[in-house]
Amino acid sequence: MADATPHRTPDGTARQPTAHQVQEMRRFTAAERWVHRTTSTLMLTAIISALCLYLPELAEIVGRRRLLVVVHEWSGILLPLPLAVGLFFKGVRADMRSLNRFVPQDKGWVWRAMRHGSGTAGPAGKFNAGQKLYAALIAGTVVVMVGTGLMMWFTGLAPLNLRTGASYVHDWLALVIGVLVLGHIRMAMKDPESRHGMRTGRVARSWARRHHPLWERAEREAARPGPSWAKGTDPNSSEPEQD
Repeated sequence: MADATPHRTPDGTARQPTAHQVQEMRRFTAAERWVHRTTSTLMLTAIISALCLYLPELAEIVGRRRLLVVVHEWSGILLPLPLAVGLFFKGVRADMRSLNRFVPQDKGWVWRAMRHGSGTAGPAGKFNAGQKLYAALIAGTVVVMVGTGLMMWFTGLAPLNLRTGASYVHDWLALVIGVLVLGHIRMAMKDPESRHGMRTGRVARSWARRHHPLWERAEREAARPGPSWAKGTDPNSSEPEQD
């Protein structure tokens, strides 16, 4: 919601927020941004180190293969840790509930977005259907990648035939993750306001109204004075929440 609380100047007098600040609303908390940044850093480290290990041309340029192996192993095994820590924070748990819940507005959203662009794909809550699918795919593939990676790292965990199969699955899923991450980066590069929101935690209300109107409306109604039963709405739905 918009933050209209006066700030204090060095001499202690109240400083009114600018018009731009009033027209912004909070999208992500510090904990949510920390989870995203830490996870993305570990993910990119794992991808880049994997490329250097898999492609002979890059391996020759970088050298120090043993160091690359250690970096790749630890960046991969630590991937679930930021989210596990983030679950201690209310904002992160709320995001997880939103990402794991598909609502009627999500039906057909991805198909319409692919044909006409996300701006005309239909109303969305805090996260649209494409973001929910991306989160689900990344979460599932990371679990499998960690499992197969552990089988290859600790050879005593499984017999040779299972480790061979784990290596095959690991390699192909790495390609899938690479494509998904590149697509995610491409979408982010096309939306400066979305990147601003991830950096600062705040976005323009006009942007939220265009891209996530259900969420913007829910936040606006939650900030409206009145009894709690009258202003609570689900940001993923166009209908008021029912007790």
